[in-house]
Amino acid sequence: MVKKVCFLIVGLLVGYSIIAYTADLTARIKIDTERKIGEIDKHIYGNFTEHLGRCIYGGIYDPGSKLSDKEGFRKDVLEAAKGLNVTILRWPGGNFVSGYHWLDGVGPKDKRPERTDLAWQTPEPNTFGTDEFVEFCRKLGTEPYFAVNLGTGTLDEARNWVEYCNVKDGPYYAELRKKYGHAEPYNVMYWSLGNEMDGWWQMGHKNADDYGKFALEAAKLMKWTSPDIKLIAAGSSNFYGGADPHGWNRIVLDYLKDYIDYIALHKYVGNRDNDYYSFMASTMDIYDRTQIVEGQIMEAMSKMRQPRQIYVAWDEYNVWYRARGGAAARGRNALEEKYNLEDALVVAGFLNAFINNAHIVKMANMAQLVNVIAPMFTSETGMFRQTIYFPLALYANNSFGVALDAFVDSPTFDTEQWKQVPYLDVSVAYNNGDVIINVVNRHMTDNIKTKILSQTGEFSGTFTVHEVNGPDIKMENTFGSEPIHTVKKPDISVNGNSFTVEFPAHSYTMIRGKLK
Repeated sequence: MVKKVCFLIVGLLVGYSIIAYTADLTARIKIDTERKIGEIDKHIYGNFTEHLGRCIYGGIYDPGSKLSDKEGFRKDVLEAAKGLNVTILRWPGGNFVSGYHWLDGVGPKDKRPERTDLAWQTPEPNTFGTDEFVEFCRKLGTEPYFAVNLGTGTLDEARNWVEYCNVKDGPYYAELRKKYGHAEPYNVMYWSLGNEMDGWWQMGHKNADDYGKFALEAAKLMKWTSPDIKLIAAGSSNFYGGADPHGWNRIVLDYLKDYIDYIALHKYVGNRDNDYYSFMASTMDIYDRTQIVEGQIMEAMSKMRQPRQIYVAWDEYNVWYRARGGAAARGRNALEEKYNLEDALVVAGFLNAFINNAHIVKMANMAQLVNVIAPMFTSETGMFRQTIYFPLALYANNSFGVALDAFVDSPTFDTEQWKQVPYLDVSVAYNNGDVIINVVNRHMTDNIKTKILSQTGEFSGTFTVHEVNGPDIKMENTFGSEPIHTVKKPDISVNGNSFTVEFPAHSYTMIRGKLK
């Protein structure tokens, strides 16, 4: 590797955590189709909607708007969401669910009670509830994922909701659904046992033993009502001073191991200190936390009555730090984060981490779908796609099949927390002869010339190249202007076991072609 020492005093000028010092950088990526990590589950491309700010009301649901269809769903949001290929959609929270009573949101809308949501200190009209959410999922073509209230809710409330959604006829709540105009069951398969119950901020917050005992009884009743459902335990949220993550997860897994299919983890990152390289490295924590929880799952599985696999669901993740506290977290316009290019690169880093842990990470839900820390942003007259929309769309429409354990030889950088972080953040998917190579060049100023080699088989034919980039890492999109978007670059003609690509500074690139 050729290096020219040229000490740019970047750290002194803009507060970054290191001094960038290399130019003419080179790297290698080796791909071996026999080095398989695991099947990439389609549900890692999920999303999340919560009754918070303008996510539901004024986001996906806006009756009376000229931009909405006859059911009240925003047509522009639906169309843009389809571009994200959302495979599973979590609802109704989030912190909101710990005070939500689902019966308030079914039946004639003029008879539904208005409540005060204590989680976000806003009125909740309940005009959008179970039936509306399922209808939205059907329009979007996605799998519904419900979270039950294990904060202020009861065991009966949880199991009755499952009955309302999944039992065809006979019992009271199945007949209630039919009375309200929905003859066929919804067959909602994915159910979360509460949300962030380790956190002091949660209504009905519990310690690990109390949550484990209560969630176990809820799980039993819910499974007895609809045996085929998949259950997700509330793992450690690990932020805002929540419970010790390792202790919490171990206790919860011990209680719930014979009933759950996933344990949920949450991760939000940010760049409050304007420290670019620390921000780029922030998704390294996904690897560490996933590995620790995988070990805890294996420990729990060793004590099961009947062996069965439990997986990890990162069912909340995103960049979130600007609109986080005080007035920015309350009211109609709560959590309206505006995203730039560097945020989009970090989102690509999240997705690389999920793919590179495909054997154990089988679900991920970006928080949230629209307006609230979201890839889409609306007004009364239109919408635009935020910068983070574009990497998510590329991954969700292309990176399927088997995740491959690529060898990456890349120059590195150090931060205060993380050492020897590769400038190139890489994941590789292999799907029916197609290889999909996702590369984030985290270097702020330098391109990295990279040789891509196949250890098994040969590259053949035309390779497409798509890039998300821009002239300024702080550049944002807005109404009528999306300077940060996906650009199709010139195709590459490849025949043989290697080719060379130069990855631009601060970019995400997806390369797709044949490997046989």
